[in-house]
Amino acid sequence: MEKFKHVKPQKEHERQAIEYINEFYKYNSKINGVGGLDKYLDNYSTWLQKLDEDIKREPTEERVPSETFFLIRKKDNKIVGMINIRLALNENLKRIGGHIGYSIRPEERKKGYNKINLYLGLKECQKHGIKEVLMDCDKDNIGSAKTMQALNGILIKEWYDKQKDRTIQYYIIDVDKSLENNKEKYEVFIEE
Repeated sequence: MEKFKHVKPQKEHERQAIEYINEFYKYNSKINGVGGLDKYLDNYSTWLQKLDEDIKREPTEERVPSETFFLIRKKDNKIVGMINIRLALNENLKRIGGHIGYSIRPEERKKGYNKINLYLGLKECQKHGIKEVLMDCDKDNIGSAKTMQALNGILIKEWYDKQKDRTIQYYIIDVDKSLENNKEKYEVFIEE
């Protein structure tokens, strides 16, 4: 059985992290949950400094504190996913974005990895005292919707964004309940 863990990005991950983002470009795939890494491909060290600042940030209407993690597969020590957890929400994030953005690299999709990624993300939310997680996805992003539903996400509303010509779905997850309900299913995949 494959094992996974969340790790905070470090200098040693630089080559793999850049390959991770470049895989999204190769497949012309939307980039989510990477803590802005796609904007720092030529200056990874500055991105690491940004992540250190992100967690200490005071919430404002422009920015909120957040943490970013790589999802690492143990057997080959490969970055297969990423997650960005917003530790507070401003009005904009309540409207679009929510607490969590996540992604799985295109060549590793449809293997159930993002459910493990979200499960680990909910454990981080619990450590920070976040009781309910608000998340969203485009209605046509069936994989993301299924991931949230698998972790007891409840669809609370849909709305059409005229600016971006898309329908957005909002989910809410009771963190403690989800972790309790899914412990047996996902803990077997977690490397301590």
